[in-house]
Amino acid sequence: MITSFLRLLFTKSFKPFVFTNERIYELNTNVPELGIYIHIPFCTTICSFCPYNKVKYDKSLAASYKDALINEINMVGSEDKKENKITSVYFGGGSPALMLNELSDILTALRNNFDIKCNIGLELHPRDISFETLLKLKEIGFDMVSIGIQSFEEKCLKVLGREYIDGAEKVKMAAAAGFNTIDVDLIFGIEGQSQEDLRRDFTTAFTSGATQVSTYPFIDFSYAHNKSKPLGKKEKKKLLEYLETVSDELQCVRTAVWTFGKKDVQRYSSITRDNFIGFGPSATTLLKDFFKINTFSVKEYIKCINDGNIPTALTLKFSKRTRALYWLFWNSYTLKISKESFKRLFNVELEQVFKFELSLGILMGLIRKTDEGYELTDRGTYQYHLVEQAYTHQYIDKTWKAARQEPWPENIRLY
Repeated sequence: MITSFLRLLFTKSFKPFVFTNERIYELNTNVPELGIYIHIPFCTTICSFCPYNKVKYDKSLAASYKDALINEINMVGSEDKKENKITSVYFGGGSPALMLNELSDILTALRNNFDIKCNIGLELHPRDISFETLLKLKEIGFDMVSIGIQSFEEKCLKVLGREYIDGAEKVKMAAAAGFNTIDVDLIFGIEGQSQEDLRRDFTTAFTSGATQVSTYPFIDFSYAHNKSKPLGKKEKKKLLEYLETVSDELQCVRTAVWTFGKKDVQRYSSITRDNFIGFGPSATTLLKDFFKINTFSVKEYIKCINDGNIPTALTLKFSKRTRALYWLFWNSYTLKISKESFKRLFNVELEQVFKFELSLGILMGLIRKTDEGYELTDRGTYQYHLVEQAYTHQYIDKTWKAARQEPWPENIRLY
């Protein structure tokens, strides 16, 4: 209901968002900033609570995947792309460390096709972390890591269906290895989780060496196999408010709705980028005129690449307004809405496009004006927390579920 109302309010249209099977080959990368995302879809075990696209690691499949991934990079990249300065590179998964010996070749392919002089980050499952692995990642060129701890508490991990690993020790290893940014992913809203459990998780992350903590609410995706369900809205609200208190005590700053970090440290954020190209199965690409998703099937992805085709499964074409709306939604997640960034990307003033919506947001106490543009109030931040979860259920869950069931869907209509 809330997503339908907001879609009508902001798009000024009753039409649904429609993903089609049209494939996009020409990528207009003439944009102010451009990021790159690489998806490594392999895990040694499949966690039921994790909604992301992954398969069990197989050495032979991984070898074929590496060749296909490099071919996709070469197909999309070109000499003219090297004129684009890449402002962020993130490897996600799955657990990219399972392809540790292949990562150097993948990065070489990226550097051969794009101008990369930025931070390079990757996600890590704590199971796959050793000091030797971390040193090799540093040697290859990674300087930021995000560790999927989820909780340092054994009882919380048990509820999630994950084995207990000494997560604090893994974070300490990353700190000792000298990474510039160390993000720790935590989940709140787990059945049986108390405020003190969450405090210990949050404090342990920072005292072990984290520079940032991303605290995501437990969301039960329709295709997940969770034995327990997330806590209710009221319980989640109490935990989120408590996180703010603990963050203040640790002298951290809130850098996004669900993210807290140390002051003056480079942020780790693989989702809040204005434009990016994604490589690998389920990877997404966001540019000026469209948003596209690669096929979720690893085997179909490899076959498509080997046949000489770009593995696009779904494409959502933007109108100028819906593209601006997409920007507004994800920039609001960072709590700040920059007028300069909007004008640089869209060549029009922010207020010319969203004058009514911004005025309404101020009237409702959701945002306030700043010298740079606007920022979310405490009330606005909490409302975004609710909207983001509704957005996940209504749009992301439905899209990913369909893409998991059918490698090449004809279309997906989102109301």
